[in-house]
Amino acid sequence: MPASEPAFTIREPMTLLDDLRWRGFVHDATRELAEHLAGGSRTAYCGFDPTAPSLQVGNLMPIMLLAQLQRAGHRPIALMGGGTGLIGDPSGKRSERPLLSKDQIRANLQRQRDQMARFLNFDPGPSSALLLDNAKWLVEQKLVDFLRDIGKHFSVNVMLQKESVQARLEGGLSYTEFSYMLLQSYDFLHLYREQHCTLQVGGSDQWGNITAGVDLIRRVEGGEAHALVAPLITTASGAKFGKSEGESIWLDPEMTSPYRFYQFWLNTDDRDVIGYLKTFTFLERKEIEALEEQMKSNPGARAAQIALARGVTEMVHGTDALASVVSASQVLFGDFDPRQAPAGVFGILAGEVPTADSPSATPTLVEAVVAAGLVKSNGEARRSIEQGGIYLNQQRENDVNRKFTSADWIGGYALLRKGKKDYALLRLKK
Repeated sequence: MPASEPAFTIREPMTLLDDLRWRGFVHDATRELAEHLAGGSRTAYCGFDPTAPSLQVGNLMPIMLLAQLQRAGHRPIALMGGGTGLIGDPSGKRSERPLLSKDQIRANLQRQRDQMARFLNFDPGPSSALLLDNAKWLVEQKLVDFLRDIGKHFSVNVMLQKESVQARLEGGLSYTEFSYMLLQSYDFLHLYREQHCTLQVGGSDQWGNITAGVDLIRRVEGGEAHALVAPLITTASGAKFGKSEGESIWLDPEMTSPYRFYQFWLNTDDRDVIGYLKTFTFLERKEIEALEEQMKSNPGARAAQIALARGVTEMVHGTDALASVVSASQVLFGDFDPRQAPAGVFGILAGEVPTADSPSATPTLVEAVVAAGLVKSNGEARRSIEQGGIYLNQQRENDVNRKFTSADWIGGYALLRKGKKDYALLRLKK
């Protein structure tokens, strides 16, 4: 008599690569990477382009991938391209970009270093992160020695087949950018020799460059190295990830305000939010699955978007900035009484909504609405007030003869609203 089937299925333990795949980090990987990662603490690196003064949210995918590897006991290296940044990577570019000066590259490197520290742990320890600059070994490289020792291992025919090169051949590709693959491969070889680095990670458009480095290590050192690339993110609507109204979302608060940064994540499409929670936060699977169930049962609450916006904003800008932007958001879009808002909230809003100076300390409501630019004339202001469409500090006002008092000014500002979405701040003249 055949044995009965078991009442349950025994599942194999999830490997690190399985978890990374669940989180959306795996587009392609070299064979036996799972076994390699399971064999002990490894060193992995990712390169970052220093040609902008700040990282963008598009850079968060590889940063979070390094952070996940570190949390699993591996050592991450954030390699700043102080050397390769002087050349420029053709991957994903339609044309060759202008080359920056060494001083510009150096300034950008310093700002990006500070941003990296919010995600990676640089404190001394076995998996302590390293932040290196490839200018240290590339700038002093002698051309003839480089061509003799490294260039001989590259076939032009193979290089021409790489996707990053193919995409640019028709429009033109300089020898400067064509040589980028050799430089990036040499970076991998150098880190393999000096830091025992055996894994390079990046975006899927980097697959050709990364595997070229894997091959170089095998040819020169007879060593084992691996590649892991994450998919390039696009939104469910087809828009490019990391853009808001056509503008890039930066990690630097001077380039993208923490309030606007928070709103970017808060406005995530329902179709994207669970995937973003997996990739851009450290929430555990149970927490994310609970948010997914809550989204299905009560989509209007937008709990998943709130968790995403709070989590990423706190990592990038800190706890104090998060508290301020949450309060500012609640003042505009929630039931939060503006009079109970923490100090400085209206200063934040002044940079995000239209702001105008008040004609006096005690303007009439009609004068205030016109001065704020919510209407074009006194007559239109009176009609809007009579119809119940004007709010002062989130309180509906119906009195066309209403005058401001000292209590209407909160930290030197008054919040006006017409209808549901048209906001303006009136600033008290000193």
